[in-house]
Amino acid sequence: MTVQRLLERNLQEGLEPVVLKIINESPNHNVPEGSESHFHVLIVSEKFEGLNLIKRHQIVHQLVAKELETIHAFSQKTLTPEEFKKEGGVLPPSPACVHKSKDQ
Repeated sequence: MTVQRLLERNLQEGLEPVVLKIINESPNHNVPEGSESHFHVLIVSEKFEGLNLIKRHQIVHQLVAKELETIHAFSQKTLTPEEFKKEGGVLPPSPACVHKSKDQ
C-alpha cells in the first residue's frame, strides 16, 4: 500500500473528515521519480471543533505517526466545516521548494 493511501486510510478512520485532500508534492522536488516524501494535506472535520491548532496537529500526527517516519515534508491545514466554509472551501498552495533542482 502506498504512503498516500495509508495516510488517507488512517485520517479517514480517525477523523471522519467531510473533506480530505492529500496531495503528493514529491514530483515538485528534487527527489527520485515515484517518491512519496512531500505531502500537502487538507482535513476538514467536525472532530476539530473546540480544539486549537496545536491539538489538531497533534491528533493528526498521532494518526499518521508511522507514515511520518518516511516523509520528509508534511504540511497540513486542519479546519472545522464552518472554518472551511469561511475560507472559501479551497486548499491554499504550498510555497515553492527552495531545494528544487535547476532543471525543474
